[in-house]
Amino acid sequence: MIKEENLGLKDLISLRQASRISGLTTNHLRLLLKRGLLFGKKIDSYWVTTETAIREYQSLGKRPGPNPKKP
Repeated sequence: MIKEENLGLKDLISLRQASRISGLTTNHLRLLLKRGLLFGKKIDSYWVTTETAIREYQSLGKRPGPNPKKP
């Protein structure tokens, strides 16, 4: 888990950069941030996160989109 006090400015990336890394849209990343499923901070009017946070989220194996229907 990422601890905010251990972060420096060099660790922060924009959602556009995070989108390129993750393959998720910036809107989806913003939704994950607002729901607390992905670490990030809002600085002024911009959301930022870290590559480590993206990798941690991806390691959970969650995929965007509707949940499969149960038979």
